[in-house]
Amino acid sequence: MAKLTSRAEDYSKWYNELVVKADLAENSGVRGCMVIKPYGYAIWEKMRDEMDRQFKETGHHNAYFPLFVPKSLFEAEEKNAEGFAKECAVVTHYRLKNDPNNPGKLIVDPDAKLEEELIVRPTSEAIIWNTYKSWIQSYRDLPILINQWANVVRWEMRTRLFLRTAEFLWQEGHTAHATKDEAVDEAEKMLEVYAKFAEDFMAMPVIRGLKSPSERFAGADETYCIEAMMQDGKALQAGTSHFLGQNFGKAFDVKFTTKEGKIEHAWGTSWGTSTRLMGALIMTHSDDLGLVLPPTLAPIQVVIVPIFKGEEQLAQISEVALDIKAKLKAKGISVKFDDDTQNKPGWKFAEYELKGVPVRIAMGQRDLENKTVELARRDNLTKETVALDGLDDYIETLLRTIQKDIYNKALSYREENITKVDSYEEFKQVLEEKGGFILAHWDGSEEEEEQIKQETKATIRCIPLDNELEEGVSLISGKPSRQRVVFAKAY
Repeated sequence: MAKLTSRAEDYSKWYNELVVKADLAENSGVRGCMVIKPYGYAIWEKMRDEMDRQFKETGHHNAYFPLFVPKSLFEAEEKNAEGFAKECAVVTHYRLKNDPNNPGKLIVDPDAKLEEELIVRPTSEAIIWNTYKSWIQSYRDLPILINQWANVVRWEMRTRLFLRTAEFLWQEGHTAHATKDEAVDEAEKMLEVYAKFAEDFMAMPVIRGLKSPSERFAGADETYCIEAMMQDGKALQAGTSHFLGQNFGKAFDVKFTTKEGKIEHAWGTSWGTSTRLMGALIMTHSDDLGLVLPPTLAPIQVVIVPIFKGEEQLAQISEVALDIKAKLKAKGISVKFDDDTQNKPGWKFAEYELKGVPVRIAMGQRDLENKTVELARRDNLTKETVALDGLDDYIETLLRTIQKDIYNKALSYREENITKVDSYEEFKQVLEEKGGFILAHWDGSEEEEEQIKQETKATIRCIPLDNELEEGVSLISGKPSRQRVVFAKAY
């Protein structure tokens, strides 16, 4: 098995190789689109199922809306349409026909032109708010709390598996409310759902914050976000939640009668995460040997590898291994007993390291005699000998420990790579020599933000929600500032 390129040698190449070699995804026959392979999809399913559970616990319901958005609807909210216009795929015709000049080839039938062009959804606010118009007449119809699991298309020119593809999977929440306060509360609540999922399940620490006005979602009054630090010091936006104000309510004439008998436009939110989280998971924890998966999201949490000579030894080991497997499964732990005879134990060890299985149990004839197993942790590569008696309880506790240790390691790395700076020269020096997150004062102007972006490629990732007020001066203009913001280069 060929080794991965090391992170230190070429971080980008390491990532690309790992995604493919760990059987997560591969490029498809469609430019810019990916095939998510079964092992990668199993991880995404665990993410999806947990987020879905949390959405439903907070009162949301799943629904499904069309893939296609009539151009007139897409244009209704101008900022949203303008923000996504350059990424849109557009359907203009609905039929092909045989090419009379080239037998066996097909051409677009010019007689099958659509009366109105259809946008392949880059996001669903337009089609959903147009639907809400018929659902909402009175305050009694509110709130509407809908989530959709779907695919979207954003025509990216430079693509990368999971991180940026022309088509990707995601969920998008779309809610309508009777008051501004309700909508703001919803946007903030869903941001916290995302943050807790990232930290408790992905073991990925995040900063909760607000986007600067220039970085807001097109059509939103406010965008909340969670930002995570990858092992190369770059930021990755892991989820966003938008307070839409009454922008879409007005654009689609979604009105309701209040308790007092007045006519108001509905207030809205939207919020989303995508398969981009797969890229975040990989880059937050993995190493030069392969994936490192938090136990909560690992398709296989424990693998048992027998070490044997001959069928008789395998049969003896299998009897004990299957008993271990049954006890672990009874505790809700996913286990694989790899009794395949085609590959040697050493190959299997490397394969399960590559795929990030949190705990590996090796068992040979001597272990049987001693009533022990060799237990290896994927996260820190340590090994220990553990007694069979009480092994299931020990592993249950160990998986919780691994989850916590993976989070703390990522948190320590992030904290070590957050730097406060007070001058533009220091800003550029830290960005070049160290990277990571930079906390600096900003005067609030789009001009200064754009200048920094053009000169350094760093952007304002967020204005932290838990920011302490601190008097200072902006990096370039020298104007007064009352708080620092997070700058970083980002994916």
